[in-house]
Amino acid sequence: MLSAQKKDTWKLILLFFMPAVLIWVTTMVIPFIYGIWISFVKWDGIGSNYTYVGLANYAKIFKSAKFFQSLSRTAVYTVGTVVLSNILGLALGLLLTSALKARNFFRTAIFVPNVIGGVAMGYIWKYIFHYGFTAVGKAMGIEWLSKSMLSDPTTAMIALIIVSSWQLSAYLMIIYVAGFTNVPGELIEAARVDGASSWKTFWNVRLPMIRSSITICLFLAIVRSFMVFEVNMSLTDGGPFNSTEMIAYRIYNTAFVSLKFGDAQAQAVVLFVIVALISVLQAYLTSRKEVEL
Repeated sequence: MLSAQKKDTWKLILLFFMPAVLIWVTTMVIPFIYGIWISFVKWDGIGSNYTYVGLANYAKIFKSAKFFQSLSRTAVYTVGTVVLSNILGLALGLLLTSALKARNFFRTAIFVPNVIGGVAMGYIWKYIFHYGFTAVGKAMGIEWLSKSMLSDPTTAMIALIIVSSWQLSAYLMIIYVAGFTNVPGELIEAARVDGASSWKTFWNVRLPMIRSSITICLFLAIVRSFMVFEVNMSLTDGGPFNSTEMIAYRIYNTAFVSLKFGDAQAQAVVLFVIVALISVLQAYLTSRKEVEL
């Protein structure tokens, strides 16, 4: 039997614990289960008529060329964004943990892009690409810069990767700053005493010591890149000629434009499984290297 004091302790724990669990269940678990159920029905998202179709919605996915085209574009975008954002975040993290004056100011200033909402940021950069860069290109006689990057399928994808990496690197920078800050100063000093150059100190001492930060940043970058929506919608709107329609934006169009919520939810479930598998594999491979250090 529990004593009165232990009972009071458990009541206090439940008092603080249950509201968070209730919010999590109502906002995450129930919608997730409901969404899986919708993937097995035909529904327009408006009426109350649900027609059970079994695995028909999933069968359509594997017959849809547009779905795999969007998925392949998302894969290209993800690779570009993950690589570029992590390189930028790592470089900024290294710079802002060095003997730099006004480091706190620069950290705050560089982090600002991550505070800007995806929709607002997309429209701001859309204006810059359409009018800012083109005006500079025309004034300086640079032909390739005189034309908006968003008007060509190839350069539009590059523009999307640049904007997303610019925003995401600001967030990853904070994680890398924390990682570099926790590197023992004794190790760095010992490397310098042994005559190691700045590059060798970074490559052989600092970088191996922040493997956990790299694991986290890669995981976050992969998940956010696969789920990109706001910037895709506001910056390129999937164009030109659907060349930048990412998978999340396609799911949105299937649900809210074509009013095929069952098809859209089936696509969302498939995307969830793909992202989960890739994220778990990435976390496993990078964390295994951490153990080997």
